[in-house]
Order: sequence, then C-alpha cells, then structure tokens
Amino acid sequence: MPDKEVSIVIRGVLLGFDFGTKRIGVAVGNSISGTARALTTVREEKNQERFAAISKLVGEWDPSALVVGLPSHDSGEPHELTRLCRLFAQRLKARFDLPIILVDERYTSAAASSQLAEMGVYGIKQKPLLDQIAAQTILQSYFNESSLERIT
Repeated sequence: MPDKEVSIVIRGVLLGFDFGTKRIGVAVGNSISGTARALTTVREEKNQERFAAISKLVGEWDPSALVVGLPSHDSGEPHELTRLCRLFAQRLKARFDLPIILVDERYTSAAASSQLAEMGVYGIKQKPLLDQIAAQTILQSYFNESSLERIT
C-alpha cells in the first residue's frame, strides 16, 4: 500500500465501509451525483459470513470501487483498529479485484451520531443505524475530497 496520498477519480457506483470488529456499516453512492446514502449493517460474526454478505452487496450494486474508512487518533497516529482496517481493505481487494480507497474516518462516528440526533434518534436507538451512517459519512467524504490513498 502506498504511504503517500494519490489523487484518483472513480466513476460510477461505490460502496463505502465503516469497519468494526463486531459490525461493518455499509453505504452506497454515485460519483456522478456525488452523494452517498446509508445502506445496511453487516452483523455476521465470522469472517466467512461477513464476506458472503459483502459479496452479495457487491453483486447487487456492481461498484466501480470500494471505499474503506481508516481510523486514526486526533494526532493522526494510527488507532488500535488501523491495522485491522488495512487488513480488511486488503481482503476486499483480494476477493473482489476492485480499486480500494482508504479514507480518513476521524470523527465519522461523532458526525453520524449528530446526524441521527438531528433526525430525532438518540442514545441506544442509534446503535442499529450508527455504523451505516458512519459509512455514509466516509463515502461522502470521498466524494468531497480529491486526495486519497488507494490500494492498487
């Protein structure tokens, strides 16, 4: 994986992922409209089941690329999940042979929680939606930014 940022443009449908050890939020978006929307949350515990669910989504949406949120601390230093997110991204690349774009996901969970609060969803009621809204925020940030890291 490149250590530096590279500028890339992908056209068409993209799937965005907010990776977690218990859940993976998924969003879908289109580069032409430049908008993303929450899609679903993958809740399967075993990797085989997780990737089967993701494979179904890839087959259904036929994306041009996959966008994965990459966590880091406020300082930019790697987060405890950074290595696992990179591994998840590499596995996506190996399984689907699609361009993988890594996007800084700092503050996406807070942004997702705020967005849900604006919709009148608070506290424990946010949990089922939080990961997919975070994925939407990650994917939307791809559409809003021009310099991102790609796994080729």
